[in-house]
Amino acid sequence: MVDAIIQDLCSSLKLERDKGFQNFVKHIDLAESEDIDTLEQCITKLLTEEGSSWEKKHGGLMAAKALLISGKSSDDFAVDMRSQALKYLEDNEFRVRIAAGEVLGALCKKIGPAVYENSKSVILEGIRSNLERERLSAAGQDEQEETEKLMEKLSSSPARSNSVDADQIFHDTAGWKSLETWMKCLQSVVDNCGHLFNDCVDQDLLNLIFQALDHTNRFVRETGYYVCSSLVSIGVKDKETLALEEENAVYRHGEQFAKYMAKGLADNWSQVRLASSVATRKFLQSLPTEEVKAKFYPILIPRMCLNRYYVAEGVRIYSQDTWRMVTGGEGKHLVEKFIEHVVAYYIEATGADNHAVREAACACIAELGSKIDRDVVRPFIPQLLEALLICFNDDSWPVRDAACVACGNFVLCFPDESRSSMPALYPLFYNNLQDNIPSVRQGAALALANVAQVYGQESYEEIINKVKEGIEGLKNQPETTEKYGNMDKGPATYSVVKKLRDNDMELHTDKQMYSCGSLAPKMMKGSRGGGCMDHKFRKPPEPWELADGCVHLIAELSHNQELHTTVSDLLPLLAKAASLHHYNHHVNFLETVCKQLPNIAKSLGKRYFKPHLEEFFDCIFYSITCDNALTASAASQCLNQLSAFLGPSILRGRVEQFNPRYLELLKANQFIAPL
Repeated sequence: MVDAIIQDLCSSLKLERDKGFQNFVKHIDLAESEDIDTLEQCITKLLTEEGSSWEKKHGGLMAAKALLISGKSSDDFAVDMRSQALKYLEDNEFRVRIAAGEVLGALCKKIGPAVYENSKSVILEGIRSNLERERLSAAGQDEQEETEKLMEKLSSSPARSNSVDADQIFHDTAGWKSLETWMKCLQSVVDNCGHLFNDCVDQDLLNLIFQALDHTNRFVRETGYYVCSSLVSIGVKDKETLALEEENAVYRHGEQFAKYMAKGLADNWSQVRLASSVATRKFLQSLPTEEVKAKFYPILIPRMCLNRYYVAEGVRIYSQDTWRMVTGGEGKHLVEKFIEHVVAYYIEATGADNHAVREAACACIAELGSKIDRDVVRPFIPQLLEALLICFNDDSWPVRDAACVACGNFVLCFPDESRSSMPALYPLFYNNLQDNIPSVRQGAALALANVAQVYGQESYEEIINKVKEGIEGLKNQPETTEKYGNMDKGPATYSVVKKLRDNDMELHTDKQMYSCGSLAPKMMKGSRGGGCMDHKFRKPPEPWELADGCVHLIAELSHNQELHTTVSDLLPLLAKAASLHHYNHHVNFLETVCKQLPNIAKSLGKRYFKPHLEEFFDCIFYSITCDNALTASAASQCLNQLSAFLGPSILRGRVEQFNPRYLELLKANQFIAPL
């Protein structure tokens, strides 16, 4: 039976190796001392045979790990396995190296930190020697030749003629030999030693780990933060102990840890942010009291808070969970307590090279205005508005949208402080109101409605004139323009629309290839073109896009009771604009009208809306019969909602009075269930 299990452990098929490992663990549980001796001999034979395949080495190491964890192995076997594990940490097969590191971890669990102390020089030298790419591993000359070829290829590119630039690309993207497996070996040792590893933490070890966290290669930094997360988890056995300085290495070196946690939380790469988020959570949870944690909050709280809005879902969700765990429902209080640090970091983040960071920063600034005590935020309004005004002109539309919404929030919450910025804000709001992206137009409408709400009569004329201008300007819409002009019709990548000729063969034949996000030029804020991001993607707005934004604005203004009469007077203009079908994208405009008309009706009430109902029948019934599925669906839902609002019989009677031929369409629509 043992032979069959060993055979499965060493199989070339992963499924059989996994099955063999499970059976081996079960066999150990039932084995007597004589059987354990036999198993130790089998494992030793597997690991000492000359010319063994990597599967046999891997199988032997996995069996050794299981036997050590069981606690039934002999001391002589443990000593032998330490030397075997150290030997196989240099193996060419990474799976063998990973298993060797796990064996050392199992030895630490069985024996304690003495295993690390006896192996420390080998493990740390393995990490140190692999951190620098220039050093050669056992592969020697072959690896050097491959390295030189890649460097030559990078340097020969016209876009990368600078040798320093080529060297930077190489370090950012190339593999790093056995570094990851050496780091994982250290992580396994730390995890298995637990709080007993406290005495092993010294500045030499920390300097080596921090060197990895400062590394130019993002994969090295990511691995380094996961090792760091294990290291900060060791804490002390008794969390209530008062001897923090002496017993808790995490607290003893806390300032250094906090500095590097903050650096990782602001990293340009999402994977590194996530790894640092894991380490940060464990770091704060390892500290015994709130008073101790507060020492590190000024540098960590702002970055943890911003990552709750980060675009990468993994980082965002993990950060939100961490925020709840760490703050215990006192997050608002902590932000208010460290408001200077929070504001400074948010403003810094609005100038980040990564557009996702700028977007998150704008969302966080909006949150400050709506959730934090206004007296706490008030002194920082000028700086925050200045940062948002810069983001208003960003080349990434989600950043523009977030900045617009944030400014609308600030105007609503701080009308007096924002008044001086309105001459600069109005043109920016109007630019977003006619943006090429529909959601940006909606955000601008919401922001302008906030302006109207807080400034009242002094803003009404300005905003209403813009609405009239936009609606009446639809008659100037050219007949055959493209919705996105020279933009690609496919989905935007990294929130940036491509130009149509980006897929032109002539532009890309015999050119240097870039791996998105790695070899490609960085997405620098304010740079001009290159890589994933072309900053010239925005086209001049079309009249129909401004009119579309004005429809959203009318719907938002209809919530303001003071403007009910004014909005009601705008409805004939809107109905007239909806009757224009001379341009390609009138169906897109009609879709918006049909979606917003029921909202306008409910906000105004029957008194103000019913006099204008018939004016929209032509555009609604035209839309319900058009070939565009989205427009037809919007028109169908519009009729259903108007029927519920006015009453089916009233709507039917008004339709019959206006045009009896529409009755058949109305009856057919009644059988269509609302979405």
